[in-house]
Amino acid sequence: MPEKPSRLHRTQAALIVVDLQEKLLPAMFEKERVLGNAVRLIRAMTALNVPVLATEQYRKGLGPPVPEVAQALAQAPAFEKTAFSACGADGFNEALAAAKVSQAILCGVEAHVCVCQTCLDLSERGFVVFVVADAISARTPENLRCGLERMRDAGGVIVSTEMALFELIEKAGTEEFKKILALVK
Repeated sequence: MPEKPSRLHRTQAALIVVDLQEKLLPAMFEKERVLGNAVRLIRAMTALNVPVLATEQYRKGLGPPVPEVAQALAQAPAFEKTAFSACGADGFNEALAAAKVSQAILCGVEAHVCVCQTCLDLSERGFVVFVVADAISARTPENLRCGLERMRDAGGVIVSTEMALFELIEKAGTEEFKKILALVK
């Protein structure tokens, strides 16, 4: 297994937004925190030209993405799935391969199920996975904690929304910095 890079690089990264759907998000612990940070990530990645991919778990039962996420994801491909891992969605692996990246940034729900299994699959496939802890949740704090611990144990790099964003832009004083700063204020 290759040594993990110590930092995110925008030319090597893609954001994967996991299952932020109308009938699922309301049951999550600290759902407002997760929603706000996920939308910040999506908007920032769009501004930085970082690829964004989204998944929807069983859309017929869990509904479409919440409106704020759907609006932010307007240009991003979405992949419906019944498998828990994003890697089990038809077309997802091909789209990720087409992005030609080696790093995956994860946000969404649930930490101990779909996000975790996506992390495990991507790690096994050689991706360096950055898990955005404040943009991930589960129904209970215990499942959130267990999911984050399992992903860390599997090699996931735990970061916050601001850590990821400022790492990707690298320096202050640029137009990109101003755009990102406006998102985090």
